[in-house]
Amino acid sequence: MRESIATGLTFGTTSGVITTLGLMVGLHAGTESRLVVIGAIVTIAIADALSDGLGIHISEEGEGIHTEGQIWTATIVTVLTKFLMAMTFLIPVLLFTLTMAIWVSIGWGAIVLTALSYRLASRQKKSRIAVIAEHLLVAALVIVITHSVGDWVAVRFSQ
Repeated sequence: MRESIATGLTFGTTSGVITTLGLMVGLHAGTESRLVVIGAIVTIAIADALSDGLGIHISEEGEGIHTEGQIWTATIVTVLTKFLMAMTFLIPVLLFTLTMAIWVSIGWGAIVLTALSYRLASRQKKSRIAVIAEHLLVAALVIVITHSVGDWVAVRFSQ
C-alpha cells in the first residue's frame, strides 16, 4: 500500500507542476488573459487529474502485479494530489499581476520539483544534483516550448 501511495504522490505532484505550468505559460503568452489562465487552471485541475488517475489505474492494472486495493489507492492518491497541486497555482494568479504570477508559479514549481527530486534521489541513493538537474531541465523545456507555442498562436491567429 505504501508503494501505491508513493506512486500517486510522485506522479500527481510531477504532473500537477509540469502540466499546469505549461498550460499557464502558453496561455499567458498567447492571450495575456487572467480569466483564461484561471479557467484553465481549474479545468486542468479537474480534467487532467481524472485523466491521470485513469492512466495510473490502467497502467497499474496492466502490470498485473498489484492488488485491487493497491490500484485504487494509487488512482485516488494520484487524482487528489494532481488536483491539489494544480490548484496551488491559482494562488499567485489571484494575488499578483498575471506576469508576476507566472514568474512566482515558475519559482513555486521549481521548488516543488527540487524537493521531490531531492527526496527521490536520496531514497534511490543517486546523485541529488543530477536528478534535480534532469527534472528541472524537463520543466524548463516545457516552459520554453509552451511559451513559444503561445507566442506563435498569438501572432498567427490574432486579428
